[in-house]
Amino acid sequence: MYRFLLSRQWVILTLVSLVLIPVIVELGFWQLHRHQHRVAQNKLIADNLSARPVPVTELTSPGNTVPRADYWRRVTATGTYDTAHEVVVRRRTNADDRVGFHVLTPLVLADGRAVLVNRGWVPAAADQAAFPEVPPAPKGEVNVTGRLMADQTTGSSGIKDLSGLPPRQIMLINSGQQAKSLGRPVLGGYLEQTAPEPAGGSPELIPDPDHDSIGPHMAYAVQWWLFGAGVPVGWGILVRREKRDRAAAAGEPEAAEPVTTAA
Repeated sequence: MYRFLLSRQWVILTLVSLVLIPVIVELGFWQLHRHQHRVAQNKLIADNLSARPVPVTELTSPGNTVPRADYWRRVTATGTYDTAHEVVVRRRTNADDRVGFHVLTPLVLADGRAVLVNRGWVPAAADQAAFPEVPPAPKGEVNVTGRLMADQTTGSSGIKDLSGLPPRQIMLINSGQQAKSLGRPVLGGYLEQTAPEPAGGSPELIPDPDHDSIGPHMAYAVQWWLFGAGVPVGWGILVRREKRDRAAAAGEPEAAEPVTTAA
């Protein structure tokens, strides 16, 4: 009755179905893990943004790689800005998705070390190769509060070509690279300024990262698992239809369902 299942066509279809099921289930778990990662990251951001600010020197030092647990941690720094080594970071957008620059100014601490401060966003000039109009950094000693961020690298950003840039323009914020031009030790990572508010509202401070939305990954996981459950169901429907069609072609009546009667 089911000898057709041994045909080449049905053996291939069955094998494909058996392969599809674990693949689809694994895709569902992949989306589940992405959902769990997003939830954990949202919690990390929320916890670090609400934590009491600590001096930046307590969390990082020259050559240090900022650990993930300290990403977005609120920190403070006191020093004087070194505007002679101020640079801008290309191809950065603001809250309105306008493309411009981030202003990166070294802050020299009392012990001679420096920390890079991302003072915020400014619009690009008409000539992309020209240095944009940047409001001057405050003079004298300043107290800055911000979010601690990890150094940007070609691996983490996907940006590979760092050559041929105009003077005082960079693509990535990296403390090691900036230490070479400053000629002084630079704390690992950088500070994304949140206070004080700049006079006149420029540069535009970078808003807090989104830590409320969780994305569609959980819904995608459920969809994949439903697809996986549908594979054996679909296989069974095809088998039943093939059996019925073969019986009809042979002129055999389809077997009736057994009828039970009460005793």
